[in-house]
Amino acid sequence: MIMQDILATGSGALVGLVLGLIGGGGSILAVPLLVYVVGVRSPHVAIGTSAIAVALSALINLVGHARAGNVKWRCALVFAAAGIAGAYFGSTFGKSFDGQKLLALFGLLMLVVAALMFFKSGADGDIHVRLTRATAPALGPPLLAYGAAVGALSGFFGIGGGFLVVPGLIAATGMTMLHAIGSSLVSVTAFGLTTAANYALSGLVDWRLVTYFIAGGVVGGLLGRAAGRRLSTHKQRLSQLFATIVAVVGLYVVVQALPAFVS
Repeated sequence: MIMQDILATGSGALVGLVLGLIGGGGSILAVPLLVYVVGVRSPHVAIGTSAIAVALSALINLVGHARAGNVKWRCALVFAAAGIAGAYFGSTFGKSFDGQKLLALFGLLMLVVAALMFFKSGADGDIHVRLTRATAPALGPPLLAYGAAVGALSGFFGIGGGFLVVPGLIAATGMTMLHAIGSSLVSVTAFGLTTAANYALSGLVDWRLVTYFIAGGVVGGLLGRAAGRRLSTHKQRLSQLFATIVAVVGLYVVVQALPAFVS
């Protein structure tokens, strides 16, 4: 158990390091790390545990982004509200899904995410976009639609979904990447807490591991942000390197879990 706690702390530190270094995507490694490194036997427990850890980490990061004025609150809250319903239904379906098949699908999702991260555009958006009575007819429907869809995926796979929320917010509103990253943390927190609560009601959260994972994540995040400032001119290359790592891990997860589909 002591070794498992150490591995959980180290895994949390790795996720925090990636989040601090490149600003997103690191949480997708949480479930594979809990299953294949920490040794959590049940994929469902790994999903429930990672959901609460990622949600609390996102909440901590949200405070910093809010202070810096990087959160478009009205857009973020509408997106998150729609996504909470999606996350609830997605996580309910995920709990009843075969664990090994769920891991195989998770691995396939990692491959898709890796491709999106590798080829993502850094184009600027509209810094002045706002959700008001005048803009609601144009911004409201896409915010609700993208929010519900991303929330369902987040709940089903037990991931923070920041890598999906960010492009969803940009597609729905045309806001800048910086504001999308800051605003996405509202949804990541909301989706994670919804998923975690649903799993916790079924006893599928290891609270001891949550504590160690978050502790490691705080330390890793501090190191990642410090390193990120020094390597700011190489962020695109770092993102592509991380995307490659995600793809390799995704392939490993698929290979390990694929027999569940043919057995």
